[in-house]
Amino acid sequence: MSVVQSKLLRTIADITFADAETNNLKRENANINSNTAMGMMLQYGSAVSKYFCQTHLLSEPFSQAHHNGDIHIHDLDFMNMGTLTCCQIDLPKLFDGGFSTGHGFLREPNDILSYAALAAIAIQSNQNDQHGGQSIPYFDYALADGIRKTFRKSYMTHLRRALSILSDADDQQLAEQLSGWLAVMEAESGHKLQLELSEPYTQYERAALRDQLGLEEAAARKAQQFAYKEAYQETDGKAFQAMEAFIHNLNTMHSRAGAQVPFSSINFGTDTSVEGRMVSRNLLLALERGLGNGETAIFPIVIFKVKDGVNFQPQDANYDLFQLSCKVSAKRLFPNFSFLDAPFNKKHYVQGRPETEAAYMGCRTRVLDNIAGDPVVIGRGNLSFTTINLPRLGIKHGLLSEHGGDLRPFYRELDQSIDLVIAQLLERMKLQASKKVKNFPFLMGQHIWRGSERLDAEDSIAEVIAQGTLTLGFIGLAECLKALTGEHHGESDAAQQLGLEIVTHMRKRMDLAASYYHLNFSLIATPAEGLSGRFTAMDREAYGVIEGVTDREYYTNSFHIPVYYKLSAYEKLQKEAPYHELCNGGHISYVELDGDPSRNLEAFEAIVRAMQQAGIGYGSINHPIDRDPVCGYSGVIEGHICPGCGRSEQTGSVKFERIRRITGYLVGTLERFNNAKRAEVNDRIKHT
Repeated sequence: MSVVQSKLLRTIADITFADAETNNLKRENANINSNTAMGMMLQYGSAVSKYFCQTHLLSEPFSQAHHNGDIHIHDLDFMNMGTLTCCQIDLPKLFDGGFSTGHGFLREPNDILSYAALAAIAIQSNQNDQHGGQSIPYFDYALADGIRKTFRKSYMTHLRRALSILSDADDQQLAEQLSGWLAVMEAESGHKLQLELSEPYTQYERAALRDQLGLEEAAARKAQQFAYKEAYQETDGKAFQAMEAFIHNLNTMHSRAGAQVPFSSINFGTDTSVEGRMVSRNLLLALERGLGNGETAIFPIVIFKVKDGVNFQPQDANYDLFQLSCKVSAKRLFPNFSFLDAPFNKKHYVQGRPETEAAYMGCRTRVLDNIAGDPVVIGRGNLSFTTINLPRLGIKHGLLSEHGGDLRPFYRELDQSIDLVIAQLLERMKLQASKKVKNFPFLMGQHIWRGSERLDAEDSIAEVIAQGTLTLGFIGLAECLKALTGEHHGESDAAQQLGLEIVTHMRKRMDLAASYYHLNFSLIATPAEGLSGRFTAMDREAYGVIEGVTDREYYTNSFHIPVYYKLSAYEKLQKEAPYHELCNGGHISYVELDGDPSRNLEAFEAIVRAMQQAGIGYGSINHPIDRDPVCGYSGVIEGHICPGCGRSEQTGSVKFERIRRITGYLVGTLERFNNAKRAEVNDRIKHT
């Protein structure tokens, strides 16, 4: 029996007999409950699939580099299926005329409740054709039509109610007279009935109520006012119900391989129409209320798009939504904040075209630049990504060599690793390109992916996947710098300069590959969850315990300043901001706060403003959210005593819920974190 086969059998034995509480393997993905039947089945499949891919699909150099820990091929267990990673779903395109999930046709939605329900169904359906996250790039614009349709129907219902009281006509006569009323009024007035009432429309309708139904001017005006007021309130109420149901669906429907809820994200905040604003406001209010017993929603990842002139200044139309986003985030950890005025996002922005607004998905993925077509977000995503072990290169060419400041050997091996990853990404893309539309019946068959509307069921997807990105990732820049220079980039300007040079070098290599292959090669700041401890353990075994490098259970996330290093929030953002522009395939920066930030919303907003001013592309603010499920208290629980009811969690079987962010998403209990991530959370210091 080979070493790999032996390891596979040990893995299967661990999945079968071990408890997730004590077995780190079963906590590799905190979004899966590996003690359940379907959770175990998913891990069985993953283990066997990884084994097959390493032994039968990957070329030997790639398999060996992954096995040795020089690189990490993400989602290797899905390589043999040829799945793409993630996608930004264009809901208006999907909803137009209706769509099919494979088990029946769904008609085009006609009210906000249906819009929200079908949005959740679209995310769930697409999730089963991909191994990564699902995102909606402009949720407010996409669902605004649902608000319009709901309001129009409600207005006519309440207008008829008012007329049944104010006019002499009976119900039968009113039904006949108002049949087709709205279409006629709009056609003849040249204006639409909408939440933001048009005076020409109301004047024309009022005249028709006088002339055709014999109402006095005052009665006609009263009927309109009643209909508008009731319709507005009813639509607003339905909008809240729709957003609440949407959030509940995405937290309760275990439709991802039978063991997970979809890994979902939604971007919103820039639609200034009355309808779009109603979507955004009610989404935030539903998020603030929480789930059935007040729990914080884990999904979707909610991302508020910050744009000067739209929602960032007090005079901006959506400034109230920005303030509400800060309030809700201070309570629920979401929304995160993306910044459309960051130079690398702003250059693509076209006013009035939301598809040109930068949108993020999952933990940080960004897909916007496009060498193969228009720089838009809709219908595009990542194909696959692979991460380089930067700390190992730092150890080999820093601590273990007498480089004397000559880093050419370091860059030579870095280039060799980059060459290897480029070749590996292309090999995987070749396998992906061999798949047909019928292999992905929703993603390709329902034309979610950009360009797939040109293809038939038996067609290869090769020509359209060039719209996606092939991405190089990196982990542990801080540990790499520590090994090379004795300091990380939070400790000295010299280390920061070297860090920027290293990441700039990787980005230039990706740009060169993009030009050479005419494919969207990009660089991502790797969101390491299971990987955070894998490289570290291997390097500690090979090189021993090295202070500041291998002396912890984890490597620092991408370009981040180490979580244990003390500095202010402003300093951290200033240090990390330049890396956002370099990492065009995805990036994020976090600030850690102590206590309950909802008690000081001005300070919370000031941090978001500091992100915008620093040039951050995507940022988030972490703070503790604890909840006692017995009494329902939600807030910060220091130690083991609930401030709400005074009970101790040590004396009962019901533990407090302690929600924390693991990479980009939330986890409802620290017990789901793997060992490396637990250690990282414990090391996190608070930024002042």
